[in-house]
Amino acid sequence: MVETDALNQQMINNYYISRKSKLLKDFNKITKRARKVFVYHFGSDLANTIAEETRQEYENLIPELPYIGDKNSFFTKNLIGSAQALALYRVLKEHGKTVEETGKIIYGVIEAQLDACPKLLLRLFGRLTFVKYFVKRFRKKAAESQKRQYSGDWVFTFIEGDGKKFDYGIDFTECGICKFLHTQDADELTPFLCVLDFPQSKAFGTGLVRTMTIAEGNEKCDFRFKRGREVSQR
Repeated sequence: MVETDALNQQMINNYYISRKSKLLKDFNKITKRARKVFVYHFGSDLANTIAEETRQEYENLIPELPYIGDKNSFFTKNLIGSAQALALYRVLKEHGKTVEETGKIIYGVIEAQLDACPKLLLRLFGRLTFVKYFVKRFRKKAAESQKRQYSGDWVFTFIEGDGKKFDYGIDFTECGICKFLHTQDADELTPFLCVLDFPQSKAFGTGLVRTMTIAEGNEKCDFRFKRGREVSQR
């Protein structure tokens, strides 16, 4: 395990740090789209300050992201997104905002990002998640996750659907975001990031229904997808 952790740390240094310029460039794009949200909550001057401070905090977090595979990994982007959210949370906390207030702002940022994308493109992406190739790949990745190659990664099981109640499902028994935020002493933020799955599913048309999450203290997150269905969280 010690050798594995050392190898993972080496991969972190090689993977994330070598891509820092691109990661920051991508973050700048997100911040640009989120500006209206920041201005609405803080006014123009403070919005600029928060954006700058969040960028610096995010840059500091980049080396601390756990390596879970290269860009072809299913969840690397999710992990990077959680670091961006954590950076904003830390900055807003310094400005006297609660985690609940931060959660609402992050939700607004996600909505702004989705609104900036063509709806037809979002729907096309959603449809692709139901094609045989994607489903087969997801099934394969679920089996591979059981090997627990990377300690900071997700572990999940593919659930075959019946085509009526749902097309397919995913049961996550380990969550990379929960793990990462736990190491950063920010467990309280995790449930607010879980909620972001719903506006995204609505935009993609993937019909997510979920009744429990690890972040809420349950043993798993039970994702069930059905193309075109209304999203639902119970």
